[in-house]
Amino acid sequence: MIKEPVAVVGIGQTKHTAARRDVSIAGLVREAAVRALDDAELTWADIDAVVIGKAPDFFEGVMMPELYLADALGAVGKPMLRVHTAGSVGGSTALVASGLVASRVHRTVLTLAFEKQSESNAMWGLSLPIPFQQPLLAGAGGFFAPHVRAYMRRTGAPDGIGALVAYKDRRNALRNPYAHLHEHDLTLEKVRSSPMLWDPIRYSETCPSSDGACAMVLTDRAGADRAPYPPAWMHGGAMRSEPTLFAGKDCVSPKAGRDCAADVYRQAGITDPRREIDAVEMYVPFSWYEPMWLENLGFADEGEGWKLTESGVTEIDGELPVNPSGGVLSTNPIGASGMLRFAEAALQVRGRAGEHQVDGARKALGHAYGGGSQFFSMWVVADTPPAN
Repeated sequence: MIKEPVAVVGIGQTKHTAARRDVSIAGLVREAAVRALDDAELTWADIDAVVIGKAPDFFEGVMMPELYLADALGAVGKPMLRVHTAGSVGGSTALVASGLVASRVHRTVLTLAFEKQSESNAMWGLSLPIPFQQPLLAGAGGFFAPHVRAYMRRTGAPDGIGALVAYKDRRNALRNPYAHLHEHDLTLEKVRSSPMLWDPIRYSETCPSSDGACAMVLTDRAGADRAPYPPAWMHGGAMRSEPTLFAGKDCVSPKAGRDCAADVYRQAGITDPRREIDAVEMYVPFSWYEPMWLENLGFADEGEGWKLTESGVTEIDGELPVNPSGGVLSTNPIGASGMLRFAEAALQVRGRAGEHQVDGARKALGHAYGGGSQFFSMWVVADTPPAN
């Protein structure tokens, strides 16, 4: 059966900060949802179903929050589905919502993801006690730092690559009014001299802890024809997963990530992602993951990713802009971080990214990963409908 084309016609996000104490969780998600509806010029009555996602419940200490958020999201009496795939959940949530439209189960779906980290402590929530793991690290950075060191040994990348990524993304964030971190006085030297947290990851090379939400309205071809602004059309989307630990696992370039990217490119008819994709919103919570994922996603040969970063290819005005929004390094409401990557990719091809718009962006990749580099979700969106 031929799938229904899926269009993104509405995008909304909150202003992301360390603590949104002015709103409850319900108020936070509704803020993003209302902005997405306004962007699409639709009302709650136009929404057929809601798909919501977030990171583990213990990040806020509220179990199954989707049950009490139905009213805030106009989902009373409508289907509402919860998705969870660790840090990649925002992307997976959007893909589940797109599947409902593509399969013609629903015509117009609101998808939303959020996090209110200020109401709990995500770092210690990610530091599992004995007997689940050895007491040798705290937070996600402690888990991923050895993978970064392995990448450096494998590729011969110089020590300063991580600082270049962080400096680039934080400067890009200054163009994005919704970004959490706006460090106007940041210099490359300040990044390089910031405290070491998990060798080789420095303080300024890590993501913040953010409160925030992101929402999108997805619809079919008929809905896209009625949209007030040009939509972003989904050309391919996929999810892949693998265990956290298994014999032969490549923590530097996980097979699930490579397979997920290959499937998305196949669906979108992309044979040379470096040349055919105009902008990338990549899930980079620690700066060294930019060169690592450039290789994992097929933008660079093995061992060559850091060279793209060093030569300026990934700058906002470079050949392959990566994270023009500022990315996860500047804004990290964990449950929503993946959806922000998907939404920002869609904003680029809609030409509605504001000051961080990439000139001539017609095709963009949104990328998310989570857990111990075990969950991956990606989509490619473009400014024209897919051929089929």
